[in-house]
This record gives sequence, structure tokens and C-alpha cells, in this order.
Amino acid sequence: MAIISFDPRLNVQVEQKQNNHGVVVDEIQGLIKVYKDGHVERPPIIPSVPCTMALEVGMIARDVVIDKMTNSWGRIYVPSNRAAKMPLIVYFHGGGFCVGSAAWRCYHEFLSSLASRAGCIILTVNYRLAPENRLPAAYEDGVHALMWVKNQALSGSNEQNWWISRCNFSNLFIAGDSAGANIAYNVTLRVASDSVNIKPLLLKGTILIQPFFGGEARTASEKHSAQPASSALTLSASDTYWRLSLPLGVNRDHPWCNPLAKGSASKLHEQNLQATMVCISELDILKDRNLEFCSALAGAGKRVETKIYKGVGHAFQILHNYQLAQIRINEMLSHLQAFINQ
Repeated sequence: MAIISFDPRLNVQVEQKQNNHGVVVDEIQGLIKVYKDGHVERPPIIPSVPCTMALEVGMIARDVVIDKMTNSWGRIYVPSNRAAKMPLIVYFHGGGFCVGSAAWRCYHEFLSSLASRAGCIILTVNYRLAPENRLPAAYEDGVHALMWVKNQALSGSNEQNWWISRCNFSNLFIAGDSAGANIAYNVTLRVASDSVNIKPLLLKGTILIQPFFGGEARTASEKHSAQPASSALTLSASDTYWRLSLPLGVNRDHPWCNPLAKGSASKLHEQNLQATMVCISELDILKDRNLEFCSALAGAGKRVETKIYKGVGHAFQILHNYQLAQIRINEMLSHLQAFINQ
């Protein structure tokens, strides 16, 4: 696995092209540039790959259309060498709600490895991005993905039989990393509130890898965690992502950003949440916020498994940008396998 650099110095565009979009009003160098007229540029920092690109041995992957109206689609990974029916993970990629794709090479490789290691089927969702589609668009796409799965389970579609016939729909997990973990949590809340009927699917748990939460008040790790140039998430980038993705006129204490603000933590007691696994990176600026979230879940009487990965930072499992990354990735895959198959 090659290291994928998020050092903006290595990703600036050498050729300065003339544009008619006016001044740049928001930017994360090398990742996203937003112009005054609303035009958005996203340099191809990570290559997108087809579903047919090299996979783990015995793995089949295909792309599916989820919603033609919103252009949302998914990529499904199925281990072909398993006789028994397998759990299903509906997965959301990271990228601050503003960048990223289910076709990014780093996700293609990570999710293929996870499906093979854990013996599960994975549907990774390509949802709408901000700022063109601010929240709750990504949450709505997440719910629509679950409803699409529900419809496939009920209809027994011949077209989708290649994975439906291998899937245990009563063993569902909702998962994601970074902003995708935020989406996974908010989709889980909608399912837990019974506002979304997903039967015959049965949710068994939620997996949140370095969940992207925020707040107006800074945590110690946000203020003091020095980030290397290759870091996937700095405090400045975090603020920009929230500015571009939250509804206009709200701040970072909106519950979609800060699930523990404005009495939201007290409402956790009322939520019918299943088991939650939270994966935290020691060098991540989100470390303290993630730990506070886990404490709140436990305080509300919810079952939460907290895993901390030493010596690595945000998104190490897909970017491989820390010396200990491969060792910690193997640990994470083992933890995810155990959680999914318990």
C-alpha cells in the first residue's frame, strides 16, 4: 500500500488556469476551492478506481445505482468464498462532507480488506457532497441507501441476487469514518427513533471510526495536538468543512456537529441504540471529543466499545501516513471483525 499524502504543498496545481468564477471564498489547499459564484473545484488528490480493480482473493465488487434523482450510488463488496450468509455493513466514506468518493482507491482497498477479514458484505455509499448539498443531504442519502437495501431484500431482485442470496439482513451494521462516521451516527439515530422503518433489516450495531464531531468550545486535543504536514485533519480544515457543510446560519454547536451540545446528551437516554464501537486515534485532533462522546454514551446506559490506536492520527487506516499505520490497521481490522461477528 502506497502512502497517500495530504500535504498541500505536494498537491497545489502547477498550472494556473484562467477562470471566470470570481474570488475564492473558502479553501482547503489541495482539497477544495469554493468561489464566490458557487463554483467548486476538487483537485483529484486521490485516484478513483473502478470496481474491477485488483481486490482481495475471492472478493467480488460491483457498483449499483441507489437513487437516480440524487445520483447517489454504491459499491458492494462480497466475499465469494463463504458458504454461510454474511452480515451486512452499510458504510459511509469520510472527507468532511465536502470531498471523497466511494470509488477512491484508498477506500476500495480498505473495504475490500475489511469484507475479506470480517467475512461480511459491505455496501459503501457515494452520497451528495457539500457545499452544493449541505446537511442534511448526506443523512438523507444514508437513509435512502438503507431503504434501497430494504427494497432489495423484500423484492428478491434477480439483478441483485449475486449479493442478496449471501446476505443475512437481520445482521446489519451502519458504519463510517470521519464525516462518514458522523453520517452513520445520524442515520442510526433516525433508525433508533423509529422514524425510519427498515424491516426486514435488523440493526445490530454502529461502527464509528474517528467520528467527525465539533463544537464552539475547543477541546484540549484540538488546541494542543500538533499536526504534521501530512495530517488528514487540522483544526483549520475542520472549521472550513463545518462552515461549508452545516446549514447556513447555524454554528458548530448545532446537534449535527456537536451531539453533546444544548442538552442533546441528556436525550441519549431516550434513544434505542444498539451496541456502538468507536475507534479513536491517539494523535487525532478529534481524540478528546471522541472520548467525551463515548463517556456520554456509557453514561446514558448504552453499550459502547472504545478502541484507541497509539501513535497514529486521523484516517491512518486509509492514508497509511504514519510509521505505525500498518500495525494499527491490522489491530483495527481484528477489532472490527470481533465486533461484527460477536
